[in-house]
Amino acid sequence: MATKTSTGKQTAKSTNAAAGTAKSATQMTKQPNKTGIKDSALEDFFADELKDIYWAEKHLVKTLPKMSKAATSAELKQAFTDHLQTTKGHVERLERVFEMLGKKPQAKKCDAMEGITKEGEGIIEDTEAGTATRDVGLILAGQKVEHYEISTYGGLQQLARTLGKDDIADVLAQTLAEEKEADQLLTGVAENGVNYQSAEEEA
Repeated sequence: MATKTSTGKQTAKSTNAAAGTAKSATQMTKQPNKTGIKDSALEDFFADELKDIYWAEKHLVKTLPKMSKAATSAELKQAFTDHLQTTKGHVERLERVFEMLGKKPQAKKCDAMEGITKEGEGIIEDTEAGTATRDVGLILAGQKVEHYEISTYGGLQQLARTLGKDDIADVLAQTLAEEKEADQLLTGVAENGVNYQSAEEEA
């Protein structure tokens, strides 16, 4: 009888130990989400992509005034002007993110953004000043910019959460929301009359 009791205790002890080991393994698996992943290839990639979008935002600060000047619609001019101020805020946010990472803000040329903005410059050259057709082209160019930024900030936000950097993810989420608003605003300008005015213009 004593032997059975001892064996039972040992079995229970072994079961508890196994359960404890499984629990520890589970905790270790979830560890990165709580403490952050340090010195990983993913963190290096994340920092590199921040440099890319930092360059893109600073480049847009120079490009948006040109787009506003080229626009004919007062509503479109205002949209570009307002987004210029918002973009300056995005630059400042990214600089804050670099600080949160303990890194100096650094820009790396973004080939994608350079190509999109060059396309916008081509639209200005290929369309007649004062026409709704030019405005249609500018809206399209502007939305290509926004869609690139939306995909970039969306991806960066998720990477930040994977790395356990929820504070940085929250900062990036603010910019992501503003980029989506800008895209919707441009759609509204197009639907409010610019597209229809362009359709009535002679070739």
